[in-house]
Amino acid sequence: MRLFLPAAVLNATVAAFPNNWRIVEFAPGNTKILPEAGKLDLIKEGIKSIDVSGWPGPPKKLDCHQVRHPTQVAQNESVTCLIQQLDIAKMRPNLETFTNFHNRHYESETGRQSSEWLLRQARSYVPLGSLATVSLFHHASQKSSIIATIPGKSPKTIVLGAHCDSINTSGDADEWWNARAPGADDNGSDSITILEVFRTLLTNRTIANGSAPHTIEFHWYAKEELGLLGSGHIFSTYAAEGRDIAAMLNQEMTGYTAGYTSHNMTPKFGIVTDGTSAPLTEFMRLIIDAYTHTEVVDTRCGYACSDHGSVTRAGYPSAFVFEGEMRGVNDYPFIHSADDTIENIDFEHVLEHARLVVGFVVELAFAEL
Repeated sequence: MRLFLPAAVLNATVAAFPNNWRIVEFAPGNTKILPEAGKLDLIKEGIKSIDVSGWPGPPKKLDCHQVRHPTQVAQNESVTCLIQQLDIAKMRPNLETFTNFHNRHYESETGRQSSEWLLRQARSYVPLGSLATVSLFHHASQKSSIIATIPGKSPKTIVLGAHCDSINTSGDADEWWNARAPGADDNGSDSITILEVFRTLLTNRTIANGSAPHTIEFHWYAKEELGLLGSGHIFSTYAAEGRDIAAMLNQEMTGYTAGYTSHNMTPKFGIVTDGTSAPLTEFMRLIIDAYTHTEVVDTRCGYACSDHGSVTRAGYPSAFVFEGEMRGVNDYPFIHSADDTIENIDFEHVLEHARLVVGFVVELAFAEL
């Protein structure tokens, strides 16, 4: 059943159904009402969708003129100094701890514990006297999302996001919450990437004390694997509140390169060109060229393939850089399984992603937007 109805009508319809029925969206305006079990079947079949049950309205259209992104880098000295502070010796043990949780499913006890550990770890990086805060963003589940905020002189905000849940879809859907899912690459790698960038930015006194022109937020989203629920809750709330989000960089899976290296190929960044902001994506190319040593390849991932889908749906500009091409030589064979372990992670590639994140956030936080 394809439905093209106002959100209020759809939500009222779902409320009338028993057994926790949901509204899922396969493309703007292309929605379907399913029971929770039906949504799980879609995920197991690899069909991408966003759960829009709690959204107050249809997708918003991005005004491409609302944000002016820089056309050249201007913070080379600061970015270069911060990049030198990034440390694999801190990222590796953090990822080891993160993957030691049995899984990070949003309805599991270990999922809740993993969020609490991540919250404590991020808070431990906030220096005395800094204005930075780290807090939970609660959902109707055991696992919460986490938002770390470094205030700036203006409320205009740069967001760096990654989902922090994991899932094992190899068995029956009603057992996913209990299955072993270390989620080292998906998406422990990027959760730890932006955690290390958060630590590093706070070594800069100007940023840490709130003197950057713009506000910076780090997001770790719960419930991504079940329809972008965590990021959807956050960005639909931001849109309703009129929050000024100037840019969001989403990265998902930053550590697998064996597909490339096994074919004697150089690892690449995959720049996602669908479902993202073209001007912000062009800015991202500028950052990669200026601050990393990695080549790029354009790739597509389909509607609602990751949390940038929630950002775009809320009318904000987003960019998405993946660990390589979405499909092809570097396909990750261990996704959504018990074999997604730390042994598969290339930390030098993770470090390259961290470099581009530092460049992205510092250039934008100090730019005229």
